[in-house]
Amino acid sequence: MIDWRGTALGAWRGARNGPTVTYGLIAGCVLLFAASPVAGLTTAYGTGHELLVAQSAYFQRWGVIPADLVGGDPRALLTPLTALFVHGSWLHLLGNMLFLYVFGAMTEERMGPAGFVLFYLGCGYLALLGYAAAHADSQQTLVGASGAISGVLGAFLFLFPRARVTSLFPFLFFLPLRFPAWIVLIFWFVLQWLAARSAGSGPGVAYLAHVVGFGIGFVYAWARYRGADRVKPPAAATEGESQP
Repeated sequence: MIDWRGTALGAWRGARNGPTVTYGLIAGCVLLFAASPVAGLTTAYGTGHELLVAQSAYFQRWGVIPADLVGGDPRALLTPLTALFVHGSWLHLLGNMLFLYVFGAMTEERMGPAGFVLFYLGCGYLALLGYAAAHADSQQTLVGASGAISGVLGAFLFLFPRARVTSLFPFLFFLPLRFPAWIVLIFWFVLQWLAARSAGSGPGVAYLAHVVGFGIGFVYAWARYRGADRVKPPAAATEGESQP
């Protein structure tokens, strides 16, 4: 639906170390997924029914089960952190990593590597906890980094609202158009909020976790950086376009 290329692909061009945390998170998610029974890259987990059992056990062990987390099961307290590195399919993984790749670099640059990794994990944990609290009786397993990445999007909206992003909208015939980040991200947030209102607690995308993560990310950036000098996006991030 939306192609985020062109925002921060060059944000760290010429930087000394680059967005090491962003790249590390992406590499970790990809490697863990490739080694999982979901990736389909090995026959070590068996085939057919045996493979399905292995996949279910994998999600149950590392994912968030709302009823267990809210119910106070001590074994579930760390699952919001492990679930951030578990994905349900190649499409799920690649979509999340694209968002993180594009928006993570500039956000990491602003927060610093240590601050960014704590922010990322904190947003992810609270986003999944918020979803679990709203669906306390659900046994549906939650996995994926989208809650944490939504937090990154929320912070990006406050920190770099005028950065240009290249977007593809189906109702505009998928023409690549460039808009300020505040337009694209608010549009994305509204879609998630509307979807969260209409979605139940059954299988599917945890839109409420996206909404919670985005809100936490925006509020944190506002509280942490509202009195600081606003930083213009690096020139490379706008591909030569002047800022409005």
